[in-house]
Amino acid sequence: MAIKYVFPLDPILVVDDEVSALDSFEISLYSAGFSNVITCDDSRKVMEILRGRKVELVLLDLVMPFVSGEQLIVEIKKEFPEICVIVVTAVGDIDTVVECIRNGATDYLLKPVEKAHLKNRVLKSLEMKELQQENAALRERLLKGGIEHAESFIEIVTQNVRMLSIFQYCESIARTSYPILITGETGTGKELIAKAIHGISERSGELVAVNIAAFDDTLFADTLFGHVKGAFTGADERRKGLVETANGGTLFLDEIGDLSNASQAKLLRLLQEREYSPVGSDTKKNANIRIIASTNKNLKELRKSKKFREDLYYRLMSHRVRLPPLRERPDDMRLLLDHFLEEASQDMEKSRPTYHPELINLLKCYHFPGNVRELKHLVADAVAKHTQKMLSSKTFKEYIELESDNNVKHNRVPLPALNFESLRFDPGEIPKLKEATTDLTKALIRASMKKSGGNQTIAARILGISQQSLSVKIGKVLK
Repeated sequence: MAIKYVFPLDPILVVDDEVSALDSFEISLYSAGFSNVITCDDSRKVMEILRGRKVELVLLDLVMPFVSGEQLIVEIKKEFPEICVIVVTAVGDIDTVVECIRNGATDYLLKPVEKAHLKNRVLKSLEMKELQQENAALRERLLKGGIEHAESFIEIVTQNVRMLSIFQYCESIARTSYPILITGETGTGKELIAKAIHGISERSGELVAVNIAAFDDTLFADTLFGHVKGAFTGADERRKGLVETANGGTLFLDEIGDLSNASQAKLLRLLQEREYSPVGSDTKKNANIRIIASTNKNLKELRKSKKFREDLYYRLMSHRVRLPPLRERPDDMRLLLDHFLEEASQDMEKSRPTYHPELINLLKCYHFPGNVRELKHLVADAVAKHTQKMLSSKTFKEYIELESDNNVKHNRVPLPALNFESLRFDPGEIPKLKEATTDLTKALIRASMKKSGGNQTIAARILGISQQSLSVKIGKVLK
């Protein structure tokens, strides 16, 4: 059974004393993708309708018997200030326009109104209202604190304050229709965040995920928009695209930074107009979806180098979620290790092993370029190899040593930046080179020992020397 998508969730109320005008507006709105429309031809009933049900937006004629549109604007904004009011009338007097805007009207359109113009102005008003609601929700969420939909984030294991604040932000933007851009290194959980946002959004359709890096321009259009029968050689029957599959739901576009310029133009039109055409068809279809995109690339740099469209960049940047890498979440290391040990042990039908506390320090000192996903696979490999009650650190050490050799720069302990060029000494105050070298060596050793939790083997690996050399230096320098 097909899911009927309703947009907007609360109806648009069209008020006009002429039934023919109501019919015309209703048809125009429905064909433009607004499937939730109600009408009223008696201005005396407007306030009664608004008190009886929640309304998103009112399209209001000015010249009507009984109660004028100008009177209604004042009444509506006084009792329901959150409702957008767009005046649609044949009256073009500038003083009337100014008075309507002053009394709270969102916009003012002159009859006759073209369908495309009507669609754009209604969308603009709805987007403005969404933005106001989102800001209010975010302020309220930050004041209240806590996570209201913890169940939606259950797949993301964390106790990190920064991650929890990201969850709060996701809750605040989940129900808007604006695009969301999720950035972060590979393996940080971008798709899990998209899944959580979709769950909180309560959208009627499903979440459809696609890695668009795998498509050229032709495949991109065919995959997203589908095609009609006979569109090209081999198109023996109609194909439904992912936009249609995700109708009423969320379309998650992974690796958006790899999209070609031609495909970027097609995606931009989808975002701007909320409509698309299947390959081989001139008929436009309304796209009732919410777009969430993700990338591990720097779109700002791609934009500067003309590899990513500036207009699409700003469209996608309506809401931004940046996921921190695992190395910026050291307080999650033990929690993640325990979680993945339990998960791997159950999958392999083994008893969950214990581990030496130094394993946590070892993992905290590793850069983890693959982030949480890399840790998960590393733990699974260690569990597969382990045969004793206590989990051996051998698998972890060998892996980290190998990866450290491949990417040495990531395993240097971060120290406060030293700006040697800015140092200025009077001739009589210049320290002896041996003394300065000794002080710097002490600082490096202390920093590496602190980062390793006092483990000399790990500290030596950070410094790029043997454990024996470190032990000698500690005896000489820190005695």
